[in-house]
Amino acid sequence: MSNLMLSFTVLLTLCTVAQSGEPEYSWEQITLNAPFKPRDGGGAIVFDGKMWLLGGWNPRDKEFFPRICNNEVWSSTDGLDWRLVKPNTFKDDSFDSTTDWEGRHYAGYVVHRDKMWIVGGDVNQGHYHFDVWNSTNGKTWSHVNKDRPIPWKPRAFGYTAAFDDRIWVLGGQTIPQIAPAEPLFHRDIWTTTDGIEWKEIKPQEPCWEARALIGGQAVFKDRLWLIGGGLYDTPGTERTFHNDVWSTADGVHWKKHLAEAPWSKRQMHELAVWDDKLWVLEGWNETNRNDVWYSTDGVEWTELKNTPWKPRHAASVYVHDGSLWMVAGNNMEPDVWRLRKSE
Repeated sequence: MSNLMLSFTVLLTLCTVAQSGEPEYSWEQITLNAPFKPRDGGGAIVFDGKMWLLGGWNPRDKEFFPRICNNEVWSSTDGLDWRLVKPNTFKDDSFDSTTDWEGRHYAGYVVHRDKMWIVGGDVNQGHYHFDVWNSTNGKTWSHVNKDRPIPWKPRAFGYTAAFDDRIWVLGGQTIPQIAPAEPLFHRDIWTTTDGIEWKEIKPQEPCWEARALIGGQAVFKDRLWLIGGGLYDTPGTERTFHNDVWSTADGVHWKKHLAEAPWSKRQMHELAVWDDKLWVLEGWNETNRNDVWYSTDGVEWTELKNTPWKPRHAASVYVHDGSLWMVAGNNMEPDVWRLRKSE
């Protein structure tokens, strides 16, 4: 096959034909072999004109993830060329958790007051995280709340967002089979402006059920949105999955836009806001997924069909350079994809 014919075939494969009256979007394959190693749950932050990839999980790669998760930091402006800004230091028992953040995945990652922030984490280290870190360059990180642990009960996988000039953490759970703790399934809300002083917000009913495992964040039309998610199974409990849609302007009063969206219930999916729309991408419910949905109001949802990338969950999703980006995840390949809107 000629190069011209091959290029034409790839273009047809990657293009998504718009439904009548809908915008036309197309996925572009940037690379299937980025220089970072495969991982899921890598932190995804857009800051200083770059996409930043923080840490991640890959228990099969003992060289680059010797303790299941690592704490390296990569950055890129174009999705093709990635630079290792901070190498992994989370290697063995000599690691000092007071001078650098422990390797982790699917933690809280936001931009707040001109800094990148990491809040909390997972439980692969055998304990719960009550630490907050920030950085302006990705290489050096400050332990913001040293000797001032976050005052919440143990949790992992809370939904974290930057909204209304505050950092918000919603929900989360304990996972006793990995990190000892009583079984807890949270539906509380905590906020901070500085990572040190935290305030608990008491939501009024009706409010969403206890949950965790929501990636990315969605701040849309001056409201914070909580969409889907679920709970990880623990001894005596089964996994739960949701496809409901909620939003709030103040954390106290919540509006249920949908009890069941047209997309399937899922956890470990990613949320984003791009092209003046809410986006729900991939996730897990008995199997990895590769469907993509968008909405202008949280009620009416449209599927963006013919997704060319492999099913996955816990991907790293970015809104950068006028596009929506899909990077790595539980497909365990270092791939990078870019969604563009047709002119």
